[in-house]
Amino acid sequence: MRVAPGPTLETERLILRPPADVDLDGWAELMADPVAARFIGGQQPRAVAWRFMATMAGSWALKGFGMFSVIDKASGRWLGRVGPWVPEGWPGTEVGWGLRPAAWGQGYAREAAEATIDWAFDQLGWTEVYHCIDPANLPSIKVAQRIGSTNHGPGRLPAPYDAVEIEMWGQSAEQWRARRRGAATA
Repeated sequence: MRVAPGPTLETERLILRPPADVDLDGWAELMADPVAARFIGGQQPRAVAWRFMATMAGSWALKGFGMFSVIDKASGRWLGRVGPWVPEGWPGTEVGWGLRPAAWGQGYAREAAEATIDWAFDQLGWTEVYHCIDPANLPSIKVAQRIGSTNHGPGRLPAPYDAVEIEMWGQSAEQWRARRRGAATA
């Protein structure tokens, strides 16, 4: 297995690591599903999914961060990709998520997003985090709300996604840390 350079994070149920060559089947399945891919670039054939996976691996090599592959500890199954993502022209320091439908509704997006937001603030030194969400993507809005993000209004993605309507959900590092401290003492 060849893995892009970067750290591995662990949560109670998940292993989060940079993309690896063995992730292609899961990545291609995610991007071939019209419902799952609707808000993350649209349905794509396997070859295009490979290029996007390679872009994410390249982000790790060039920037020192990118989305993590989300692996279920119990089964070893690839569930999706979650984490920091700031391509050229992006409207902010984003932590985004996209999971295969079989992983929906089980709290994996929240668990992985929380771990990667902690990492982005602690290791990358980010001062704010955003989630670029299509207003029709109600499940992603719910994840953003559950992790304490609020709607900061409309945003604009760079070409070729500049016609896509998005809202910028997010929070500052201070807000995040205060919320995490409050959860730890509750």
